Amino acid sequence: MKKKEIKGVVRERYYPDAEMIDKILSLKRERNAVILAHNYQLGEVQDIADFVGDSLELSQNAAKTNADVIVFCGVHFMAETASILCPDKVVLLSDRHAGCPMADMITAAGLKERKREIPGAIVVCYINSSAEVKTESDVCCTSANAVKVIENLDAEEILFVPD
Repeated sequence: MKKKEIKGVVRERYYPDAEMIDKILSLKRERNAVILAHNYQLGEVQDIADFVGDSLELSQNAAKTNADVIVFCGVHFMAETASILCPDKVVLLSDRHAGCPMADMITAAGLKERKREIPGAIVVCYINSSAEVKTESDVCCTSANAVKVIENLDAEEILFVPD
C-alpha cells in the first residue's frame, strides 16, 4: 500500500501510477477544469475528483464553479446534463458511448411512438435519461421528487419514462 497526497489529503491506497495522477491534476490546473465522479466510480477516480455524488448533484455543483472545462467520470446522459446546465463550459467524457441500462430503456423514437398511442398523456421523464428523451417529455423529475411531481400534475394519464 502506498500513501499519496491528493488535494492536500494523504490517501492510503494502492496507486499503480502515481505519475499519471500528477499529470491529471496538472492538466486540471492548466485547463481550469473541474473533475466530477459519480458515486459508482472506483475509489481511485473519486480521490482525484473535485465532486463525488449522484448525477444531477454533480452537474449542479459544476454549474456553481468558475471552471472552463468539466471532466465527467460517468455516463453519457450525465455529461449531457452537465452540458445543459453549463452551456458555456466544455464537457469531456472519456467514452461518449458509455451508457446506463436504465437510461437506454427508452429512446426518443420509442417515446414518440408511445405518445402517439396515448395522445393525451403527460410525459414525466426521469432525470437519468438522454437529452433527446427529455426534449420529448413534458416534465423531468428525480427519484427524490417523482411522487410529488406526479401528484401535482393535472392529468388523466401519465406516461412515466423510462419505466
